[in-house]
Amino acid sequence: MSLPSERGAEVGRRIGVGLMYGLWKPRVLGAWRVPATGPAILAVNHSHNIDGPMVMGVAPRPVHFLIKKEAFVGPLDPFLTGIGQLRVDRHSADRTAITRALGVLAAGGVLGIFPEGTRGEGDFAALRAGLAYFAVRSGAPVVPVAVLGSSDRRGRLIRGLPPLRHRVDVVFGDPFEAGDGSGRRTRGALDEATERIRKQLTAHLENARRLTGR
Repeated sequence: MSLPSERGAEVGRRIGVGLMYGLWKPRVLGAWRVPATGPAILAVNHSHNIDGPMVMGVAPRPVHFLIKKEAFVGPLDPFLTGIGQLRVDRHSADRTAITRALGVLAAGGVLGIFPEGTRGEGDFAALRAGLAYFAVRSGAPVVPVAVLGSSDRRGRLIRGLPPLRHRVDVVFGDPFEAGDGSGRRTRGALDEATERIRKQLTAHLENARRLTGR
């Protein structure tokens, strides 16, 4: 099974840089916390559609995001695939997506995940077990990422997007290990890891809000 293209993800990152800095005013804090090499999982809160492209554009390394299959429609399908993004069926155990995502981490790449599973309040209140599974199975550190300001106000030109030149804060947190170090992958171990992740992500979000005044 072929892995998503690392070169494609780098192209996606460059496109993201141009678009995000061209349309809005990202303020990026803590990007140096993302490990410079080796596997890593970016766990991103999700309150707006631009959150993924924003993180792709400001992250210091190319990111392969797990994206719902519904987004892969029309011309977006070859585009998202070409820039190394991963299609996932959220309503079933998508073995292909799981295998490819683990392959990204095994190859030392960066996997991006919205652990809430769907767009919502963006407060990490409801986490799915997928993030814990990838973190425990791969041993990759989890980097919390808070995107703040993307859903504050609607733009006048395009109602579904933030106003042009609006400031969006992206705050990267300290990497942490989701597992307990035992390597266990039982349901209990994954439940414990999910709770550990939830506490870390919630604390990071609170800290990011204090830091940015949002």
